[in-house]
Amino acid sequence: QVHLVESGGGSVQAGGSLRLSCGASGDTRDMPFMPFFVAWFRQPPGRDREGVAGIYTNSGRSYHIASVAGRLTVSRDNTNNTVYLQMNDLKPEDTAMYYCAASLNPRLLWRRDQYKYWGQGTQVTVSS
Repeated sequence: QVHLVESGGGSVQAGGSLRLSCGASGDTRDMPFMPFFVAWFRQPPGRDREGVAGIYTNSGRSYHIASVAGRLTVSRDNTNNTVYLQMNDLKPEDTAMYYCAASLNPRLLWRRDQYKYWGQGTQVTVSS
């Protein structure tokens, strides 16, 4: 079992920045060596949850959806079993609950049903 905890959310004005953290605990000893993918999903009010960015814990290869390119960057620190989401130039449409999720080598990166482990989420609110 892997337990995920997000932190770093908050309220900012448009144009501001936040860095979210996703800390993993439990059975994490193989994560630096196997293709675990840790993804960030977000769910705006009244809308579906969507995947936005993620990273393989072993290789560090990262992916993101086109709409966040240049603003959201994912990174990892295997020493601390933590994955980060750096969010710059935030916009009101980035307002959402942000979740991290992890799974071993998911076939479809942005499909929710591919992920076995989920955190409880952290709220990001961007005002105009």
